[in-house]
Amino acid sequence: MKNVLIGMAFFQLARRRPELAKKRLIGMVQKQLPADFDVATHFTPRYNPWVQRVCVVPDGDLFKAIGKGTVSVVTDEIDAFTADGIRLKSGTELPADIIVTATGLKLNLLGGIVFTIDGVGIDVAKHTAYKGAMLSDVPNMAYTFGYTNASWTLKADLTAKYVCRLLRHMDSHGLAVATPRRDPAMTEEPFLDFTSGYVVRARDILPQQGSLHPWKVYQNYLLDAFTLGVGRIDDGVLEFAPDPT
Repeated sequence: MKNVLIGMAFFQLARRRPELAKKRLIGMVQKQLPADFDVATHFTPRYNPWVQRVCVVPDGDLFKAIGKGTVSVVTDEIDAFTADGIRLKSGTELPADIIVTATGLKLNLLGGIVFTIDGVGIDVAKHTAYKGAMLSDVPNMAYTFGYTNASWTLKADLTAKYVCRLLRHMDSHGLAVATPRRDPAMTEEPFLDFTSGYVVRARDILPQQGSLHPWKVYQNYLLDAFTLGVGRIDDGVLEFAPDPT
């Protein structure tokens, strides 16, 4: 819980006081690198902290390697792969025996499974996330989508426990179908408030989130712990039905 709260506090600081958070992070990097290292070029991104994910360097091993001269950093944009390495947009060519790509990721939502209702395929992007665990107008379907600003499994655990609560409620009341029904007065917002390339490229396959509870997708463990762990199952939004057979 200590780690969760510290992570949440820094995320809120980064969103509310981005320049302060940025200054703090860059200052911490500068302390671990040689005094003449060009931190402004190589460790100062053009976006604020938590507009994209913040990278972690365990035990400062990368900075130690840079200080020893065994690792170098080149900050640029890739123009093309060549027979001998990578050509950058600046014209510089980096020779390479092995290239490990960390860009160009394409999300494969829900494992690429095509869901249907009465034989008609579902376009997930046209549905709204309910409690970040179900989709509007899709019966008896739950999914797991973890946090972008904390451990993925924190949200996965909460979602699993919520699904168990829902199933127990349905069993005890003789119900067989649970369907979130969208509020027609609600406006839609992007599922993830992130500018990372893999998120932007996936906006046409991601569901929406709504402007109102319980259609908001919180990147907040405490809010989700209450919403998924304590909030009412029969909340007037979930529509229940007995076994149609």
